[in-house]
Amino acid sequence: MAAEFGASRAHTSIVFSLTAAIYNLLGLAAGHLSDRFGPRRVMAVGAIAIGAGLCFTASASRLWWGCVAYGLGVGVGVACWYVPALAVVSGWFLKRRTAALGVAVSGVGCGTLVVVPLAAALIQRFGWREAYLMMGVASSLALLGCAWIVAAPPLHETTAAAPIQLTAAMGTRDFLLLYVSSVLSSVSIYIPFVYLPDFAHNCGADQVAAAALVGIIGAASVTGRLGLGAFAGRASTINLYKAMMLLLGLSYAFWIGAHSYATLVVFALVMGASYGGMIALSPAVVAEIFGVRGLGAILGALYTSSSISALAGPPLAGFVIDRTGSYLWVAAMAGGCSLIGYAALIPLNSCTIAADAISAAPTDA
Repeated sequence: MAAEFGASRAHTSIVFSLTAAIYNLLGLAAGHLSDRFGPRRVMAVGAIAIGAGLCFTASASRLWWGCVAYGLGVGVGVACWYVPALAVVSGWFLKRRTAALGVAVSGVGCGTLVVVPLAAALIQRFGWREAYLMMGVASSLALLGCAWIVAAPPLHETTAAAPIQLTAAMGTRDFLLLYVSSVLSSVSIYIPFVYLPDFAHNCGADQVAAAALVGIIGAASVTGRLGLGAFAGRASTINLYKAMMLLLGLSYAFWIGAHSYATLVVFALVMGASYGGMIALSPAVVAEIFGVRGLGAILGALYTSSSISALAGPPLAGFVIDRTGSYLWVAAMAGGCSLIGYAALIPLNSCTIAADAISAAPTDA
């Protein structure tokens, strides 16, 4: 799309940023609707939105039309799926919740691993417009089938008698610290998906090999999601979450010092595993603090933090690259954001989690 429309890196990154901002912002509404009306209807709407967005993007004659079609269609679709799905899984599993969430969110990593090289192959064979059409139809059909079999979780007697109110949750210190750290760490997560293949291509890798780095991130994230999700049941969830955020920041040392494609592969592996672990642990941390009743709305509120990162991070990085011609400043910025996010989480520990949850809960809980 950048080649056809003659757009700069900063401009083309807006497609990604707008999409991520929309699905993170609308996650709050989707979580609330799922809590109130059940997940099946919300997910069915998301399935249709994703397919329509991809198909309309295929007909874009200007970059702005592609931004609107992809951003609204895919953004709304992902919002209707991601937060409700996490809330459903959290509600169905009690003893092994983190393991179940790890399995559930590993689907995102598997999709990255499979669809990125598949999309590259489809684009080379048929062109980007036809690739969007094929993926739009296939994704809608698959997601409608999944929505059909989703069932709302039962209300367990072991949960609190009354759910914590969203406004009360957002007023706690724990929520504020999680929100700030999420804003910062999301910058570190988004930038490689937008710019790592371009950096590798500029360093001599062909387009397929460059795109494969994103697939490697996805594969490594599956390991992080499954491994950390299962292990969290045997260790402090919040401490593991902190460790993954620290590792995410430190992984950028491999990108900054990269002198070969192999070094970029190492970066993709470490970055992917750490970010995958964070994704798996995040809803478990929130459920541990605030409980599972009304979890969809609270997760949706927390994930609005990523919309800030999506709108600011990739376009700012594209601006820096266009002006300086260097990716190293961008890699340093991404790594630094995650390290600061880790520092913001240091006050959290397993003792304060229980105390904050009790103090923030309704008096009759």
